[in-house]
Amino acid sequence: MRALVIEDTATNLAVYCHLLERIGIEPIQARDGPAGIACFQEMRPDLILLDVVLPGIDGFEVARRIRAMEKPGEWTPIIFLTSLAKDEDLERGIEAGGDDYLFKPVSEVVLSAKVRAMQRIVQMRQSLLVLTRKLDEANRELTRLSAVDGLTGIANRRQFDEALLREWRRCQRGGTPLALLMCDVDSFKQYNDNYGHQAGDECLKAVAGLLQGQLRRPADIVARYGGEEFAAILPDTGLEGALLVAEAMRSAVRGHAMTHENSAAGVVTVSIGVAVTQPQQAEDLPRLIGAADWALYEAKRLGRNRVQVGDPSAVRERSKA
Repeated sequence: MRALVIEDTATNLAVYCHLLERIGIEPIQARDGPAGIACFQEMRPDLILLDVVLPGIDGFEVARRIRAMEKPGEWTPIIFLTSLAKDEDLERGIEAGGDDYLFKPVSEVVLSAKVRAMQRIVQMRQSLLVLTRKLDEANRELTRLSAVDGLTGIANRRQFDEALLREWRRCQRGGTPLALLMCDVDSFKQYNDNYGHQAGDECLKAVAGLLQGQLRRPADIVARYGGEEFAAILPDTGLEGALLVAEAMRSAVRGHAMTHENSAAGVVTVSIGVAVTQPQQAEDLPRLIGAADWALYEAKRLGRNRVQVGDPSAVRERSKA
């Protein structure tokens, strides 16, 4: 621990520095206010002993300037040492940024006790800061985990819902289209029944990685929607671009050639429903989801391992019927 001693009287300066050395604290000496401020800026001591009456600028102004130099969250204890014994002087010292105020001549016992007390406060504060950083890291990790699917490692349903609403509002403000892809592993129940649940889990992890691998922009997101169903959000994407991504996903899973004896293709495949809209009112969002979901089941009905397009406006018309 290092302590900055700002004192213009050589005798007092020597006494204070000797006392600090005796209790294991390294002293840094300054004989006036500007020198003390420069030492603080360069060396960032852990404690400051500050005389009030100094040549040039007084200790009160030195304390104010030091406090102004500290970054948010930083704190260096300042103990004033002075012969000014009026109540208003003590009040000025505290207002200037001081933490304690001792009258000269200062007893070595009192000064040692005050320094040790400040030392303990500094140590406790540092421990609290370390604990706070660890808690912040833990909270960030919990937040991350709460948004990630535990099996596949991609976004979970909660993160999907939040991202879809966020991107809907952003595209609404920007007047750009929003594409939604709903994807389902074909005949997955039969895969589980034939190969077992552990193999089924490995299949889902592989599919998730293949789907995510087809995304090219940071704003795009693939999430596990539920069970063997996945969803992809593609902001600022029209129908042509959405179909290119969907076909790339379908082809990637098909090309991975995971054996599936109960599938028509003989390997694991996916069906994908695509819907695109220009976001307007918030109540239109369920129609986008409904259109993508309808297109997914239409792809299933037409034979699986294919991409099908749904029209949100048609969902609107069906909802009116």
